[in-house]
Amino acid sequence: MWAVAVLGFAIMALVHIAPAPFLLDALAGDMAVWHMPRGSPPTVYLTFDDGPNPATTPDLLDVLWREQVPATFFLIDAHVTGDTAPIVRRMFEEGHAIGLHTSSRRAMTFSAEELVEALDALADRIESAAGTRPCRAFRPHAGWRGGEMYAGLRKGGYRLVGWGWMLWDWNWFRRRTADAIVKRVSAHIAPGDIVVMHDGDESAPDQDQRQTVQAAMRLIPALKARGMAFGTVCENEGLVMRQ
Repeated sequence: MWAVAVLGFAIMALVHIAPAPFLLDALAGDMAVWHMPRGSPPTVYLTFDDGPNPATTPDLLDVLWREQVPATFFLIDAHVTGDTAPIVRRMFEEGHAIGLHTSSRRAMTFSAEELVEALDALADRIESAAGTRPCRAFRPHAGWRGGEMYAGLRKGGYRLVGWGWMLWDWNWFRRRTADAIVKRVSAHIAPGDIVVMHDGDESAPDQDQRQTVQAAMRLIPALKARGMAFGTVCENEGLVMRQ
């Protein structure tokens, strides 16, 4: 009896926090994006969360510009300020895409209407700061999601964007390092995969995330050598949101 209860609890937990598509995402259909279409040339999708961060994001943008690689940045509302607005404008000017992110798991408790209101307010804030509106792609904090969240995304015309299995920079309760990121991503990445790294921190907006810059410097040439091209998750009009 206890084993059944524990199994049921584990399944319910995974529904909401699995770091990969699971039951809720299957039910959500095309509202959930965890992988981009495979095509030619084989393309991968670098995404960066929790910015903009003045200590890290400009250096990361330098790497992407030097390599002529586009990426997608999922920005936190509180981190989009007058001081960081030039960074956001630079993202758009250099061909990157911007999506929406949350700084806590509290978004799981929002009603559908509250979620739409919060996402629209963040999109307005980004547009006001940079002169360009983000695409209608949303990534919840740590991937925590729920049925009401999906109802809100459908209501507001957004989609939830996840990432590929093991294609993240979370280092299992240890400090993130460039070595660990490069090793994990290199071992698991394939065409159409979405990678998630962090150029910011939800609780420390100015804390340098140097490991992400160093990992990008090493990963991009290595993936190019394997014949990979790079894209943004907002570029496929049939998959990610129309404006």
